[in-house]
Amino acid sequence: MQFIRSLIFNIFLYFGLVAIFIFAIPTLILPSKYTIFFGRLSAKYIVVILRLILNTKVIFHGVENLKKEENFFVASAHQSMFETFALQIPLDGPIFILKKELLNIPLFGWYLRKIGAIAIVRETTTKENLNFFDKVKERIEKNKRPLLIFPQGTRVKLNEQPPFKKGVGRIYNALNLPCIPVALNTGKVWPKNSFMKYPGDIHISFLEPVASGKESKEFTRDIENKIYNEIKKFL
Repeated sequence: MQFIRSLIFNIFLYFGLVAIFIFAIPTLILPSKYTIFFGRLSAKYIVVILRLILNTKVIFHGVENLKKEENFFVASAHQSMFETFALQIPLDGPIFILKKELLNIPLFGWYLRKIGAIAIVRETTTKENLNFFDKVKERIEKNKRPLLIFPQGTRVKLNEQPPFKKGVGRIYNALNLPCIPVALNTGKVWPKNSFMKYPGDIHISFLEPVASGKESKEFTRDIENKIYNEIKKFL
């Protein structure tokens, strides 16, 4: 029975996203706010089909913490594809840092470029990466939208706790902005690299802002502990 539900969900997911991406094509020559609108629409569509097909509710906690700072960036746990869509609902047009290969995906990659996503070539020293942190700061200051990063570096399983990448600390120092950590349990419903999807509420929790001005390693250790401790509540 769960296989049938997962099959139906995946059919609605991919056909629905393709339809939205096609309707959004004109936004590629319009101001980015229109592309951002379709990004949020796709997120809301996924939330609806999760509820209708899998009987899964998406619950946002701590959204009020987003109002405590005028400017900030967000560091989120990463367990599935879902949060790359869902976090666009409360954040309203975040700027993503992502692997360069994603920008080469037809339509999807074009929209990422349109909304100002920043690509990085992993595990290499390239000309593009040398001025990476300066590029991040410039993009944030220009667009006045929050940066969204995934400091684990890749999707992980619900109960995995890999150390955060050092880059999150360097971004924190470069931006000199408060950080809002995000804990979630999306891997419980939508496991990494799995066809199967499972019922159960999805919790996404925005934690108290971490003030700017900390030493890089201290900051990274701090948000790592905060996020993993919060995730334990959802297991």
